[in-house]
Amino acid sequence: MPRRIAAGFFAAAAPDLDFVLALVSPLVYLEQHRGPTHSVLLLPLWALLYSWVLAKILREPDGKTAGWRALYGVTALGLGVHILGDLITSFGTIIFAPVSDARFGWGTTFIIDLWFTGIILVGLIASLAWRRSRLPAVAASVLLVAYVGFQAVLKERALDFAREYASAQGLQKVEVTAVPRAVSPFNWTVYASDELAHRYAHVNLRREAPLPAAHDFIGRMDAAFQPLALARWETGSRYGSSAAEQAVARSAWNSPALGFMRWFADKPAFDGVSVGSTCVWFVDLRFLNPGRDWVPFQYGACRDSATAPWRPFERLEGTARRGLE
Repeated sequence: MPRRIAAGFFAAAAPDLDFVLALVSPLVYLEQHRGPTHSVLLLPLWALLYSWVLAKILREPDGKTAGWRALYGVTALGLGVHILGDLITSFGTIIFAPVSDARFGWGTTFIIDLWFTGIILVGLIASLAWRRSRLPAVAASVLLVAYVGFQAVLKERALDFAREYASAQGLQKVEVTAVPRAVSPFNWTVYASDELAHRYAHVNLRREAPLPAAHDFIGRMDAAFQPLALARWETGSRYGSSAAEQAVARSAWNSPALGFMRWFADKPAFDGVSVGSTCVWFVDLRFLNPGRDWVPFQYGACRDSATAPWRPFERLEGTARRGLE
């Protein structure tokens, strides 16, 4: 039993070994993270490899029903749980790699959900305290599934709110989406998107009055979400406002240099033009979290003249940039 617990523990973490791809390049990491190591098609092969390696490390006795065979089931289960845990977030998981590079995500749960994590921790502690009983583990698992189901219901409420806004504004041919946020399962960012812009608001589905301003990190993030009646809608343009901005932004966005960004970004928005050698920057509004100044995954295309080809870059802090070629 200890060896099987250890095998399940390590297997459940194994898919994120793809972090080593960041050592190759940030672009390779972006394109392959949650890719082959998270594939349900490759899961049987990964389970075979990991169970064989773990049997050696954990010194599982060999035999027809021992060795890697004894660890294969729990290893496959650990891998499957990891993939399922990533699917409930909104980042996207390439579950059919290498056959397809389509990203799937149910978007019910924030990537670092304090309540989700808390249920797991309480279940583990209770299982340790009453180790001769399966009841704590079963109860925690049922509660975890119920919590994610509750979040799915809340997502539908958030989507309904976005639909009502789009209808009230007379918006045509818009796509409404909702992305879970931190601190509370009631915190959501809702979007009404068309070909030119994303209209979005950070809302709390339960709150009736705004929270007072907070200075701590968690409190500051939570206070940014407003009651539905006081929702503040903002607009993120896909290509900028002026005709000049739109012309250069469209040129950069549709260039081969930003093919990876067109594939990755679900809510792409124009984020400015740098002077000097022209650099056009874009962000993915999925990752715009209120209460946090920094937005990850800032990419753009730069060129030295109007006739030069666009080249891909990542924007770092300040005016720094990093080439992705």
